[in-house]
Amino acid sequence: MYLHLGNDTVIRDKSLIGIFDLDNSSYSKITREFLTRAERERRTVSVSDDLPKAFAVTDEGVYLTQLGSQTLLRRAAEEDIF
Repeated sequence: MYLHLGNDTVIRDKSLIGIFDLDNSSYSKITREFLTRAERERRTVSVSDDLPKAFAVTDEGVYLTQLGSQTLLRRAAEEDIF
């Protein structure tokens, strides 16, 4: 199965580790360091040019998406990913 992250970007359900709200999770220093490191290592993919609202962590990297975390979680539930 696949999860649609927006703008023709899909990820395999088996590679998905977690979905996180960018506003709430970016308060943590550890999360900010994680995202900075992923970007430095070029493991970050921006799904849209819009301001990201959430990010999905996968085996391949981090996907920044304009869709909200609740939308992504609802889609994942519909696909029985979580």
